Amino acid sequence: MSQPAPAGWWRDDRAWPLTLWGGLLIFSGLIHLAIWGAMGGPWEGPVTWRKPILFGISGGLTSLSMGWAWSKLRRWRFDRLLARSATAALVVEVGLIDMQCWRGVASHFNRSTQFDSLLYDAMGLLILWVTAVIVMITLRFLRQPVVMPADMLLAVRAGLIYLVISCLLGIWVGVNGDLRMQAGLEPEQFGRAGVPKFPHGAVIHALQWLPLLAWVATRAGFSLATRVRLVSIAGRATGLLLIYALGETLLGRPRFDPPAGLAALLVVAVAGLVIPAGITAIGLIRRLLGGVNPPPPAQAA
Repeated sequence: MSQPAPAGWWRDDRAWPLTLWGGLLIFSGLIHLAIWGAMGGPWEGPVTWRKPILFGISGGLTSLSMGWAWSKLRRWRFDRLLARSATAALVVEVGLIDMQCWRGVASHFNRSTQFDSLLYDAMGLLILWVTAVIVMITLRFLRQPVVMPADMLLAVRAGLIYLVISCLLGIWVGVNGDLRMQAGLEPEQFGRAGVPKFPHGAVIHALQWLPLLAWVATRAGFSLATRVRLVSIAGRATGLLLIYALGETLLGRPRFDPPAGLAALLVVAVAGLVIPAGITAIGLIRRLLGGVNPPPPAQAA
């Protein structure tokens, strides 16, 4: 094993395929957003432009973040192969979703024909592989020494854990949907009105917003101790948001129709995200207006 490249993380041979294709997936999502804006149509439903838009942008952001995180790890023998296989799995999965939308048929929970069922199963296998790779990266971040400031390391570790949980919840969404289809029920529902994809998507992008918080807090000139505190608060609030979304779903309730206890939990979660973000943004604005350069990143963990 060798040390990661000291600079230009996107040049790392594990990161560049995930970075390149991640950017293209985001571009694909934006193109479909423009198409939806021009052509119109519903946002919800089994056959809408929503899925190419969201899966393109979300898959692209996840791919970029995976590449960035991977480049910070010590190199393993099969890293190049794993990175390319994960990239291919993400690209093919989003491509199949796009193709089904353009065909005018549902991409998920579609077993109306043998071909559609085969594509749906293929998407499931592809995302299982991506999940396995994400779990591998997460375990390495938790077990290996990583050269990062303590606040950024905390942000990445927490973001990866939430990404793993989101992927596992995504698998549950598929299993729940198949079981409900066999029973003749609405596949994208749980109980009376629960939305299984709600907890799946609630914290899937913590790997972007928590490191972004740490990065902006550094540029704002906060001390390491303050940065760690801000990231810790936001990380815990992200967990509360996940608990809220999961609670609403398991109770069979819509996304934002909570009982009093979950409503209070949601308020605390939102406050725990908004307050650190607001403090960081104000600090950055004050530093920019003051014309003072931020201190260099320090104290790597």
